Amino acid sequence: MQLRTNLPGSRQLQFLHNAAIRTGVYTGICLSLVFTTWLVIANQVPFLERFAFERNVAAAGFFVFLAAVPVLRFLRWPGNLLAASMIAWVIFTLVYRILCLIYHGLSDWHSTLQVFMIGGVSYLMFTTLCWIGAILRKARAAETSHPKRRES
Repeated sequence: MQLRTNLPGSRQLQFLHNAAIRTGVYTGICLSLVFTTWLVIANQVPFLERFAFERNVAAAGFFVFLAAVPVLRFLRWPGNLLAASMIAWVIFTLVYRILCLIYHGLSDWHSTLQVFMIGGVSYLMFTTLCWIGAILRKARAAETSHPKRRES
């Protein structure tokens, strides 16, 4: 038997019961942590400079894997995919903006708007492909569920 307790402040976290919002928030936080760690290690740890290529490849691979979490989780639900991915990318973009204030050369590499557009357009393309896939699946299911008519 489950015991439900109403803890103080639990109503404020009611929005996390939605899977798309929860996935978006967690993914955005993880993307931000990975990028911040990557940036701090690249700028503050000089003895790892000789492994710069390996560090960048590993960090970029991990970043792409985390960015793919909403796509892999909501592959069959394009609406949830769009919501989760855009929430994640907005959180990451806000953290990127804060990091631009700390690391001044970062905004010379890509502006905050460019970072938002790169992620937004990428996620919109994946959402569109998933939406087309969902339409094709529904069309095939409808086609196979109807018996073929015999022509007389």
